[in-house]
Amino acid sequence: MTYVVTEACIRCKYMDCVEVCPVDCFYEGENMLVIHPDECIDCGVCEPECPVDAIIPDTEGEAAKWAELNREYAGKWPNITRKGEAPPDADEWKEKPEKLKYFSDKPGGGGG
Repeated sequence: MTYVVTEACIRCKYMDCVEVCPVDCFYEGENMLVIHPDECIDCGVCEPECPVDAIIPDTEGEAAKWAELNREYAGKWPNITRKGEAPPDADEWKEKPEKLKYFSDKPGGGGG
């Protein structure tokens, strides 16, 4: 089992999860983070840190489609190891549903 980041992260990207990850398995896109499924050790410490509940175990019903997106973009985006700044309008996007249409496949700045 592993954890995956879902569409709730899109346009929020708070990055609280990055700080607690013991294996640095988060990768940064322009407006979303993903978890590399082969690096995640299933410790679960990231899940409660996400203020928008965007992180779920891959055993949950909707997780399958997000697992593939996480795998694909973890191989394309830069690894992030430190919390960065959330987008200035993150709070405005926090409660919005169906954010997949706003997904950007562009890489983020990386967290070194």
